[in-house]
Amino acid sequence: MKHTLSVLVENRPGALMRVTSLFARRGFNIDSLAVGPTERHDVSRITLRVDCEHTSLEQIEKQMHKLVNVLRVQELAPGESVERELALLKVAAPPGKRPELMALADVFGAQVADLGPDSIVFELVGSPEEIDSFEELVRPHGLQELGRTGRLGLSRAARTRTRTNKVLV
Repeated sequence: MKHTLSVLVENRPGALMRVTSLFARRGFNIDSLAVGPTERHDVSRITLRVDCEHTSLEQIEKQMHKLVNVLRVQELAPGESVERELALLKVAAPPGKRPELMALADVFGAQVADLGPDSIVFELVGSPEEIDSFEELVRPHGLQELGRTGRLGLSRAARTRTRTNKVLV
């Protein structure tokens, strides 16, 4: 089963290596990895997507908490989190195919990042599933290059309830 983890670490050299080594030593492949700063200058967020059993994941989480630079580990549960990815896709685009490609881009909310005489580079931000779908649809046109950031995720915004149980956003 695939799991997405959000790991807050001290922004120090070697923190990423220690976290990823934990997975490698146990023979788990990391499907997606994204690292970047947070709202605090001294803390970074590592977002990992890994395929493992839930019991194995619990063990790894416990071991991660023991690592020197790890501050917090949280599994981002589907439906309780927001996950996005950025993709750049370079697609063959002869003049006759451009209207069709632009229509596809419009449906998915993709932007044209670069336009050349024989190709278009699309920029798409969305759920990993949306990016997979867009990739599948443009591939027959001639997908020349693809780059994806890996998943980023946060737990959903907290919702507060009034006495009448109406959700306030």
